[in-house]
Amino acid sequence: MKAFLERARRHPSFVVGAVLTALMLAAALVSLFWSPYPPADIDIPHRLLAPDAAHWLGTDSLGRDVASQLLVGAQNSIVVGVISVGIGLGFGVLLGCIAAARRGWLDELLMRAADLAFAFPALLTALMLSAIYGPGLLVSIVAIGLFNVPVFARITRGAARQVWSREFVTAARSAGKGGWRITLDHVLPNIASALIVQATIAFATAILAEAALSYLGLGTQPPRPSWGRMLNEAQAQMFKAPLLALWPGLAIVLAVLGLNLLGDGLRDLMDPKLARRR
Repeated sequence: MKAFLERARRHPSFVVGAVLTALMLAAALVSLFWSPYPPADIDIPHRLLAPDAAHWLGTDSLGRDVASQLLVGAQNSIVVGVISVGIGLGFGVLLGCIAAARRGWLDELLMRAADLAFAFPALLTALMLSAIYGPGLLVSIVAIGLFNVPVFARITRGAARQVWSREFVTAARSAGKGGWRITLDHVLPNIASALIVQATIAFATAILAEAALSYLGLGTQPPRPSWGRMLNEAQAQMFKAPLLALWPGLAIVLAVLGLNLLGDGLRDLMDPKLARRR
C-alpha cells in the first residue's frame, strides 16, 4: 500500500482526478448539513442577481440561490452514480463470471443478451420507463444501471477468460476445486483492478447521463435541484444572465473530468507493466 501511495503521488492524472473527485464528494457532504440558502426557496424580488457577497454565484430566474442548488445537486449526481454503478457491478460481474466459467451455449446466450441490451441506451430506456411510471430520479437510476450491466458483463467475461487460461487455475481444477470456488479465490481477485477502473469511468458516464436526462425532464424533478435541469432552465436566460448556464456546466465538466482522470490514473497504477516503469 505504501509503495502504491508513493507512485500515486507522482502520477499527475491520478492526483488531479482525486482532487476534483474529492471536491465533488465534499460539496455533496457539506450540502447534507449546510447550504447558503434553502435551494428551493423562491425570491422573485431578487431574481437574476449577479454574483455578490450575499449570493456567491448569483440567483436564477426564480430568485433561488445558484450556489445552494449546485451544492445540493451534487447529491443527485453521486446517488445516481453510486447506485447505477452498483447495479452494473452486481449483475454484470455475476453474468460475466458465469459466462467465463461455463462457456458453451450459456456463454453465447449471455453475450447475445448483452448485445441486445446495448440496443437500448440509457436515454431510450428512460423514455420507455417514463412513459410507464413517469419521470423521476428512480427512472434515471434504473435506466443507467440497466445500461451498465452489459458493459460490466463483457469486461468481466473478457478479463475472467484470460485468468481461466492461467496455469494456477489449471492447478486449482486439478486439486478438485469447483468453478465457483475458483471464481471467488482466483478469478475475482485478479480482475478486481480492471473492474475498479471501469467503475470510475462508469461513474463519470452516469453523472453525464443523469444530467442529460434531467435536462430533458426525464430525471430529477422539481423542487429537488439537478445540474442538468439547471442547464435547461438557464437556456431561457442566456442573453440576460449567461452565467446561469456556466456554473452547472462547469460542475458537470469538472466532475466528469475528475472521474475520468482518476480512472486513467488507477489504470496506470494497477497495471503491473506500467507500475514497474514508474
